[in-house]
Amino acid sequence: MRHYISNLLFALVLLPLAACHAEVDEPYKAGVNYEVLPEPVATADPSKVEVVEVFWYGCSHCYAFEPKLNPWVAALSEDVNFVRVPAVWHPTMALHARAYYTARALKVLDDLHEKIFEAMNLKKQKLKSEDEIASLFEGQGVDRERFAKVFNSKGIEMAVDLATSKQQRYRIQGTPEMVVNGKYRVSSRENGSQEGMLKVVAYLIKKERAAMKN
Repeated sequence: MRHYISNLLFALVLLPLAACHAEVDEPYKAGVNYEVLPEPVATADPSKVEVVEVFWYGCSHCYAFEPKLNPWVAALSEDVNFVRVPAVWHPTMALHARAYYTARALKVLDDLHEKIFEAMNLKKQKLKSEDEIASLFEGQGVDRERFAKVFNSKGIEMAVDLATSKQQRYRIQGTPEMVVNGKYRVSSRENGSQEGMLKVVAYLIKKERAAMKN
């Protein structure tokens, strides 16, 4: 009887410790579900948690990700800053990055973002030249001369150079991939699906939000 009581008391002592361990047990692991970058990359607004999507208009996986990503982004709280960064691995991708930043500068990104995806993924247009891209913009009501001026501006060149530098520092291995607060890189490969990637990103947002409050 004494042995039974001793075991019971020992179990009662361990119970709260086990509960504490369960509370700190993280559902996602570094090196398994996400990668910790060796050097943090500065964010645009240190007062917010930054979430970056690195994408390419010619990527079918990125195109398929859009209907999942857009409502997710729309539901983000005000303390989260979402940023798109176009991937640049070769000169043609640099043209597509210029198209993205040109559309943003001309304030027609909301109209053209999906159109560029559709042109490359549904209509199979390669968009390998400035002229092809200009025609796409012109079809959405953008004056060709105005397009050329912005597309070839120093500001757009600098934006593309910065995007290239960031993706290198993020150690991007494919598209789409996401980076949380310049510290963590997440991909669907590590998490089974694009939905799984978003779940890990949501977890890391909470993790960074808590760290910023301490």
